[in-house]
Formats: sequence, structure tokens, C-alpha cells
Amino acid sequence: MLSPQAWLTLGSLLFILGMLMFTRKSADLVMMSALGFLLLGGVLTPSEALSGFSNEGMATVGVLYVVVAGLRETGVMTWLSQRLFGAPRSVGSAQLRLMGPAAMLSGFMNNTPLVAALLPAVVDWARKHRIPVSKLLMPLSFATILGGLCTLIGTSTNVIVAGLVKDAIKAGAEVQRLEFFTLAWIGVPCALAGLAYMVIASRWLLPVRDQSFRQPEDPRAYTVEMMVEAGGGVAGRTIEEAGLRQLNQMYLAEVERAGEIIPAVGPRLRLHAGDRLIFVGVVDSIVELQKIRGLMPATNQVFKLDGPRGGRGLIEAVVSDRCPLLGKTIRGGNFRTQYNAVVIAVSRSGTRLHQKIGDIVLQAGDTLLLEARPAFVQQQRNAPDFYLVSSLADSSPPRHDKALTALAILLGMVVLATLFENLPALSSLGFGMFQASILAAGLMIATHCCSTNSARRAVDWSVLIVIGATLGIGKAMDSTGLAESFAHGLISLTGDSPLAQLAFIYLGTMLLTELLSNNTSAVLMFPIGLATAGELGVDSMPFVVSLTIAASCGFATPIGYQTNLMVYGPGGYRFGDFVRFGVPLNLLVAAVTLTLVPVVFPF
Repeated sequence: MLSPQAWLTLGSLLFILGMLMFTRKSADLVMMSALGFLLLGGVLTPSEALSGFSNEGMATVGVLYVVVAGLRETGVMTWLSQRLFGAPRSVGSAQLRLMGPAAMLSGFMNNTPLVAALLPAVVDWARKHRIPVSKLLMPLSFATILGGLCTLIGTSTNVIVAGLVKDAIKAGAEVQRLEFFTLAWIGVPCALAGLAYMVIASRWLLPVRDQSFRQPEDPRAYTVEMMVEAGGGVAGRTIEEAGLRQLNQMYLAEVERAGEIIPAVGPRLRLHAGDRLIFVGVVDSIVELQKIRGLMPATNQVFKLDGPRGGRGLIEAVVSDRCPLLGKTIRGGNFRTQYNAVVIAVSRSGTRLHQKIGDIVLQAGDTLLLEARPAFVQQQRNAPDFYLVSSLADSSPPRHDKALTALAILLGMVVLATLFENLPALSSLGFGMFQASILAAGLMIATHCCSTNSARRAVDWSVLIVIGATLGIGKAMDSTGLAESFAHGLISLTGDSPLAQLAFIYLGTMLLTELLSNNTSAVLMFPIGLATAGELGVDSMPFVVSLTIAASCGFATPIGYQTNLMVYGPGGYRFGDFVRFGVPLNLLVAAVTLTLVPVVFPF
């Protein structure tokens, strides 16, 4: 018989389910409302309600966002996408080039920030090679989910469950710790099977929607000069090898080499250090051009501005008829000295300007693309010199010189976490994934791989709020006996067969993941899994591993996993696309997991 507090907890679960399924209220608002209801109803004490926000797993997820921000700000993600993706010959080839590296990377960094970092690069890559983006973005999301099954830090779910296991051990429960590669025994076979399924089935089950190719014409055709940097990733490569042949809404007009103009730029022209490349295109493409390792603005003025380049961004400004520099060249008017900003490109009525940037005579109505510190926008927004001033999002130049440092920090974090989690002589020191990620995030900031402002912006606070609130709700399920009641109900339905119970736990977790979210289902099902193992008198490890895998595998709905939501709009998907392509993958992963878990982790 359920107690009144258990009924209140059950009511809060139904409230969560209904709000997330039938309304558009954000998950963090819904979860905090349910947590507040349980607190005001006396089900949870203040310390219990807030305990989820001090959970080690939740904190680790937040810190990992900073680590990935360091990789993104140093251009590591862009460099990896350029090196790994290459030039595919078909849609299937493109999917293999994308999914393999994405799955491997997601094993060693949280998949949510990984998809956030790769998404723009993949969309641009698809446009360059005329591949429907709908054939790539869902496989990207699913591949990072599958790859994340293989290590402790691959998904936020894994990190959360590892934290729950530690809390359960402290509370006296008989359960084994999840080490860095514990899940790999099940995750690797699931990932291989899932990737094979996607390559084979995507031809028939994924839609072809190429709306990404139909872009509105941008009247602002900028002319921008870039220089090939010695020792970068462009010098010594051909135009095609450097990825400059199929730029999105931008073309390479000419190359200047030692004072000689090469007007007809062919794809096999080999670039030399010091070459000046003249591009014409839209502003979004210029932002991406700035991120290519080995290219730098041709003007040396950018190195004369105050402060490091990493703290600057790109800003568009329209010259007014009251600008004091009208009728003067950019160089002759001392634009940099006057405004503490450097002109990177100029657009004038959609026509190409043939002069060098410094020789362009400013006219009213010219649109300037500037590199400057964020303070420029505030200083000039209401100034008479410009009609309009606006900053471009995510336009800070990458710190390419810090790329190797960022990679070394990431590898060091993985090695430290692996050694201290798996070697008995070191595990007793209490240094684990949380400590390793804290150290890595601190080093990213200390070595200037990531600025403090970027670190703050990188953290997805709504995700952390959902995790913290859900952990409090999970504690209510445990303390009121609701989890134990669910376990009794499962046993009465299926008997005392551990394998049948395992299947029910897995399928129940998978269903909750599709309806709610991955972290929510893991937290809610964890106490049920432990209670079921206790009732049956068997080892709890098969249940912990199975529900962890099931909670991460949200393939059938866009709300089942955050990376699905991230690709939902850019891919032009509909709800039914996820059902059609994701349900068979869910069943495949379930079959692999339920076959291998009893063998690898006996009852």
C-alpha cells in the first residue's frame, strides 16, 4: 500500500510526463516545479531537494562543457572536421566519414557539447558537397550517442549514473563502481551494430530534404583578403586539398603571389606561404574562413590592436554620411587608430572592390566587417559615424597556437581518469573523473585555450538544472518506497526470472527516455533497478549497466536526447522521421544489450 508521500511523488511523475509530452514548457521549468511541489508537500527536506545540485556527476557534466569549449576556441574541432571528413564520393561515404570519427570522439568527451561544436561544420560540409543535410545530421546525433556508450564520460547519463552508484555505495548498498571502460564491453558492440544499421538503412529510412541548399541571396558581397601562413595547414596544399574550392556562398577570385596576380584560380594550384587570397562572398562564409588554420587576415593591422585576438570578434558597421573618414582611404584615415578596430572586408552595393583593403576610399552606405573588441559595439551603437553596428555570434578568431595545448589537456584528462579509476593502487587516493575534469577545465582557462567569458557561456545551465532537479525527484522515489513498490510490481508481473526483470527494466527505461529525457529516466529508474536486484537477491551490476545503456539510447523521438533536438531544426526533420529511423535502432541496441549483459556481468 502506497503512503501519502508516495502518492504525491507518483503525482509529480505524472505531472512531469504530461507537461513534457503535451506542452512546450521547458524541461528545466517542469522539473523545478515538480521538485518544488515535493518540497512544499513535505516529501523532501530542503537538504534532500538540493542534494542533486551537489551531485558529483552533475558537476562533472558542467565542467566538461568548459573542456570542450577549450577545444572549440582553439580550432581543434574545426581542424578535426577538415582532416577527418575529407571529400566524400557518395552519401554512404559521407556518413561513414562522419559517423566513425564522431563516435570515437564522443567516447572521450561529452556528446552534447561535441554535437554543438560539430554541427556548423557538418552543415557547411554538406552544402559544399551537395549532400542533403537530412542524410547526415540524424546519423551525427545517433553516432555520438552510440560512441558515448563506450566510456564513463561519453554521455551525461553515464556520468550521472556513476555518481548515483557512488552515492549508493556511501549509503551502504552492495553495488560495484563504474570504472572508465566498464560500459565498453556492451557499448562497443552496440556502437558497431548501430553504425552498420545506419549506413545500410539510411538509404530507405532517412528523408531527402535539401532546403539547406536553397538560401536567400545576400546582397552584401564582401571582398576579403587572406594570407597563407607559413607552417599552417594550408601552405603546400592545393586549392582543393585546402578545402577552398567549394566554399559556401563564397569564391576565390584571385591569388596574388610575389606581386603577380593569378586570376584564373584552378583547383590544382598549390598554395605557398605568403600568398594573398582574395575572396568574395557573404559574411557567414567569412566567419568560417577566419577559422581555417593556416589562413590569416592579409592586413597586419589586426596584430596592432590592443589585447589578444581571442578576445575579439567580428562586427558589421554601416558607414554614415557624417563619418569623419568619408572620402579618405582606410589606411590614410587611420581607421585602426581612430576606432581601435580593423577593417577585414568591405561590401558596397553587392559589387566587388578591386583595391586592397587599405586603399579603399570610404563612402556613405559602405558596410564594413571589422575585427574589434566587444566594447566597440557599445561605444559606437549610438555614435553618428555609423548607421548600424552589430556583432556576429561565434566569430572570435580561434587560438590556433593553443590547439596542441588543448589536445594535450584532453588526453591528460582521459589518461588520469582512466588510471585513477582502474588501478587499485591509485583508486584509493580518491582522484576520479570529477577531479580530472576540474583540472582539465582549469588548465584550459589558465593556458588561455578558453577565456573565462567563453567558459561561462559554454555551460548549458538548463541541462544542469534538469539533472539536479531530477536527482532530487529520484531521491523522493527512493525515500517514499515508490521505487520499491515499482520493483514489487515488476516481479509480480514477470515472476522471479532475473532475465525477464532485466528486460522490463531496460524497456521501461528506454520508454521513459523517449517520453522524458535521458538523464531523467536514468535517475528515476536507478532506484527501481537496485530495488529489483535486492528483491531477487542477485548482483545489481547487470541492472545498473542495462539501465545506463537504455537511458542513453533515445533514438525514436527528438525529445529523447538533447542532441536529437539540436539536429531537429537544421536537418529539416519531422517527428515521424525519428520514429521511422530510430525505433529499429532502439530494438537493435536492446537486443545486443540484453544478450551480452548477462554474459559479461552475470547475475
